[in-house]
Amino acid sequence: MTHQIAVIPGDGIGQEVTPAAVDVLEALSPDFEFVEGDAGDAVKAETGEALPQDTRDIAANSDATLFGAAGETAADVILPLRDVVGSFANVRPAVSYPGLDAVQPDTDIVFIRENTEGVYSGIESEIADGVTTLTRVVTEDASRDIAEFGFDYAAANGYDDVTVAHKANVMRETDGLFLETAEAVAEGRDAAYDTALMDALAMHLVMHPEEYGVVICPNLAGDMLSDLAAGLVGGLGLLPSANVGSENALFEPVHGSAPDIAGKGIANPSAMILSAAMLLDHLGYGDEADRVRAAVEGVLDEGPRTPDLGGDATTSDVTEAVIDRL
Repeated sequence: MTHQIAVIPGDGIGQEVTPAAVDVLEALSPDFEFVEGDAGDAVKAETGEALPQDTRDIAANSDATLFGAAGETAADVILPLRDVVGSFANVRPAVSYPGLDAVQPDTDIVFIRENTEGVYSGIESEIADGVTTLTRVVTEDASRDIAEFGFDYAAANGYDDVTVAHKANVMRETDGLFLETAEAVAEGRDAAYDTALMDALAMHLVMHPEEYGVVICPNLAGDMLSDLAAGLVGGLGLLPSANVGSENALFEPVHGSAPDIAGKGIANPSAMILSAAMLLDHLGYGDEADRVRAAVEGVLDEGPRTPDLGGDATTSDVTEAVIDRL
């Protein structure tokens, strides 16, 4: 069976790391057909739209999407793209790799982030001069979906520790509903779990990340806590992510477009390649996904490494080294 993969490089280093991930996938020779779409700042400057309808259609009609990065138009690109693929769960692993000078070398955490609502619902208003409001949306249905996904993920991937992050002591109605719903899901499965206030959790993640496995989060908390965890393992250049829907999915590195290094050929492709490994898992190519992860881990351990990890290798150098290991 041929799988169609939408490829949307976007802006900045997305133009460099996305082709690297495609090269790795092609080296494995799965039955993939790649279809490229345009999005981001340059497209908006040219056409007036950051995410043209043609690109939306490519993502909607593909089996999965690889997305690189977006610049100033990020909110106009990635949020609609996640909606196009029907994504409700954002999966962000933060793992320490051998050979790297990680702040916390025992980190192995997966953040399961609600992906459709919270403060990213886009409901903002200016109610008077100098006074603006933001409406935070939390529903029982979305909270149940992300909790069920999180507990399923933990069981399927061998994580014993599940933590539900919240701030229900202050946001009593919204996070109160999120917490109550997640607890009901856990109790219905007789699943073990802990709960943690998201601000206290941020401190404990820095001090004792080894105590955590899967962390189920509301939207904004998942965004912030996973970026914090990136600092524990060596930076955003190492974190992949998956935006998962019931039938479709989008895969992207957690890092942004990095305009300061864009065009220099030194961007770390690891997060993008690891995102491609998550794509392989999603499409049922588990053995190939494991091979990609092992190859990336070997290169991170023994080199070559890009400047963000203390080396002097180029994006191409690292990509070729991963392919050589495959």
